[in-house]
Amino acid sequence: MDRLFKIHARSHRVIDHIIPPKQDKEKMPTTKEEKELWSTLDAMVLQWIYATISHDLLYTILEPDTTAMEAWNKLRDIFQDNRHSRAVTLEYDFTHVDMADFSNISAYCQHLKSLSDQLKNVGSPVNNNRLVLQLVFGLTEPYNSVVTLISQNDPLPQFYQARSMLTLEEVDLVKKVAHSSSSGMVARYSNGPHDISDHASSHRNNTGRKRNQNRSYNGRKNRSNNGGCGGEKGSIRTSNNRGIGQQPTGQQPPINIPWYGGQPWPWMAPWAP
Repeated sequence: MDRLFKIHARSHRVIDHIIPPKQDKEKMPTTKEEKELWSTLDAMVLQWIYATISHDLLYTILEPDTTAMEAWNKLRDIFQDNRHSRAVTLEYDFTHVDMADFSNISAYCQHLKSLSDQLKNVGSPVNNNRLVLQLVFGLTEPYNSVVTLISQNDPLPQFYQARSMLTLEEVDLVKKVAHSSSSGMVARYSNGPHDISDHASSHRNNTGRKRNQNRSYNGRKNRSNNGGCGGEKGSIRTSNNRGIGQQPTGQQPPINIPWYGGQPWPWMAPWAP
């Protein structure tokens, strides 16, 4: 981060506000106008510093009437305090980086490079070979072919070259996964129309069977209900049969028909007259 800030300050020609200028080449402001311009530019650089740090650090170094160089030096002391303890912690984090903890190759490489830069800031720089070896060491199994390719190079490629190789391999892996998924879907639904027709036929058969069962059930129910009425009718017919030739209890006597022998017609109910 400090290097980016230095680049930004140098591009605006205010690098001497955070790094002491060399007296033999640079001149300190002498006139009133130069001092006023220097004060204005120094306030601008100080504002940049305050805008790029966390609130905790801001409240730690914030003091009235401070200069950009004083704020810069305080931040340097804070980050370089207990350098050996920081180096131990960063070294542990650097050697235990695993790609499985990151979403993609770019995030994995960025984290490794950030740890390498932090180790350099505390006086424990990491050379290119160690950085590349740690990069391939933390990769997952799908990248084994690239790991072998990078490890067999002598000398080892630069970090940015190894990162580029891994990025291309990641793109190929994504394409293979997408292709295999689409192929599986095509194979699964290749006989789709037949499966659909079979399913529709099975559905119609099941529906027909259910309708037949309902009809059978309703028929049995109706016959059961009509059985009561049929029983009444049966009793009526039985009474009619008993009424032929004899007088049922509580009924009118039959009409005498001379040519029929005085008996009613068989199909006539006793109470018809």
